[in-house]
Amino acid sequence: MKLLFDQNLSPRLAIRLNAVFPDSTHVSQIGLAAAPDVDVWEYARRHDYVLISKDADFSEMSLLRGYPPKVIWLQIGNCTTRQIEALLITHRHVLFTFDTDATVGVLILS
Repeated sequence: MKLLFDQNLSPRLAIRLNAVFPDSTHVSQIGLAAAPDVDVWEYARRHDYVLISKDADFSEMSLLRGYPPKVIWLQIGNCTTRQIEALLITHRHVLFTFDTDATVGVLILS
């Protein structure tokens, strides 16, 4: 499972979570830091990433466009990068199940 971290999340997450989610990256690492959401969406779709964001934009886009890409929507408010890292590691089995479930396109973590 490869995660593509949205601009509203720290680029350090891709590095810190590499052991659990290999080949994950941040939009800033692939030149999409200032790109419109639709460009990020298309990149994720073409390169088999699961989008992860704190914004509702990608989950709404999933309703309109379907999936892939799948979307993980973090509804967690203000928190540290370490807290997000811990949340994703704690729920990694849920994330892997979500990734393989062909019937679900959006996962909300709170």
